[in-house]
Amino acid sequence: MTAPTPDDRDPPAAPPPSAQRAFTDLGFGRVVAQQVRGRFLTHDGEPTSRKYGVGAQRLERAYLQTLNAPWPAFLGYALGALLLLNGCFALAYLALGPSALGGTEGLGLDDPFLRALGFSVGVFTTTGTAPVFARGATAHWLVVFESFFGPMVLVITAGLLIARLTRPRMRLRFSESAVIAPYEGGRGLMFRMVNVQPGEVSDVQVRASLIMFEQHDGKRERNFYPLALERDSVDLFTLHWTVVHPIDASSPLAGATPDSLRAAEAELLVLVNAHEETFSTRVTARASYTCSEIRWDAKFASVFASTTDGALAIDVERLDRLDRLEAGATSVPAALERT
Repeated sequence: MTAPTPDDRDPPAAPPPSAQRAFTDLGFGRVVAQQVRGRFLTHDGEPTSRKYGVGAQRLERAYLQTLNAPWPAFLGYALGALLLLNGCFALAYLALGPSALGGTEGLGLDDPFLRALGFSVGVFTTTGTAPVFARGATAHWLVVFESFFGPMVLVITAGLLIARLTRPRMRLRFSESAVIAPYEGGRGLMFRMVNVQPGEVSDVQVRASLIMFEQHDGKRERNFYPLALERDSVDLFTLHWTVVHPIDASSPLAGATPDSLRAAEAELLVLVNAHEETFSTRVTARASYTCSEIRWDAKFASVFASTTDGALAIDVERLDRLDRLEAGATSVPAALERT
């Protein structure tokens, strides 16, 4: 008897149905999501969920806030912190008495605090303190401590600066509102976004999901629906992108009205990932629109601007502008949603 060849063997058993289940809850958990009240993400894409039992994590949160802070705020806080620390050391030197620092006459400063501050900055930054010098054991121990502490703070500050400069990021600006606007004889859910960073991004991919409460068998439950988009990716993203979900008979928004979305506590979640060309890596961005941030009987105004050389151009300041339509233009379901 010969052993069966691989082609003679029975095919592997199909995985159980549970292994093939398509999860649409985005990782929130379908059961837990039923208990959530309010939105899942802020409009800027920050999660509203919380974690307990991991401690305050103040340093970690401060680090993330430092990385995400605008440049003027980062530089202002860094300079202010350095001056505050040197001011504290200057006060410590003054507290030791007028004899703690010698040679201050050569500085040409009458204010004792400014003399001590100049000495402190020299020790803190290791640039030198001549002609000023410390007198006494306590003053020398304070100098030793500051000479270790100062460079450490400067290294941390430089590390934060380098981390900010070398951190791949994509700063997308999303429209303040999403709109239900006319689209190909029916309606469409639309929002706009633009890359406001000077660096280019490409191969941009978008996923949109609708979260809403519905009645099933007399029970109110929250459901997650991936939305089919007119197009879910673009190769080049040099201007702006109006993302469209066509509302037809198969859409979870078929027959939707302002009142029905409000009753369903609907929320639109947007997930974007793209190739950032400066650092050649993938970056992500998120946004969220609640039912109160979805406009009806309106459409987006044009953002295109004219140029003297005929090049493509947009005015980012117009990203949020809407053109009002007559009442009932999109707040009333279209005929193709019932077919």
